[in-house]
Amino acid sequence: MDGRLYVVLTAQNIHPGKGTPVTQLDMRRISDGVKVSERYRTTEQVERAFVEDREHTFLYQDGEGYHFMNPENYDQVVVPEDIIGDQKAYLQESMAVMLSIHNGIAIAIELPARVTLEITETEPVVKGQTASSSYKPAILSNGARTLVPAHIQAGTRVVIMTEDGSYVERAKD
Repeated sequence: MDGRLYVVLTAQNIHPGKGTPVTQLDMRRISDGVKVSERYRTTEQVERAFVEDREHTFLYQDGEGYHFMNPENYDQVVVPEDIIGDQKAYLQESMAVMLSIHNGIAIAIELPARVTLEITETEPVVKGQTASSSYKPAILSNGARTLVPAHIQAGTRVVIMTEDGSYVERAKD
């Protein structure tokens, strides 16, 4: 297409009454996250990139980027901040993540679905407030903001979804 890598989000085959059948692809460009829609005739070829998904352990972050280690062979990979994006708030030392690697370069990262963090500050409970479905803002130990149920106090460890930063439950530890 243009020599860049894309992730296919959806693929749909369209068979019009007349003419050549086409495949509609909705894709996301890996380099900058832009979504693209393309139609290809069934006779056209799209090259499949060889991407390897492998577990890595997060070590540390510095001026170069985020450093990860392959636990099998101890090779280290540096991932630039733009690949990690907003998920950087949920990276924790020694965390196991999935890195998608193409030609020795990390092109995507997948964090564990859930992380446990501590609430550093939140509003105190207001007497008479129903605990049914009222959520209040809170700041987590990583600096991220989330909404938690009214009964959760500062200092409580909670489970958070890394995908959207939403509260799941009070930590069991």
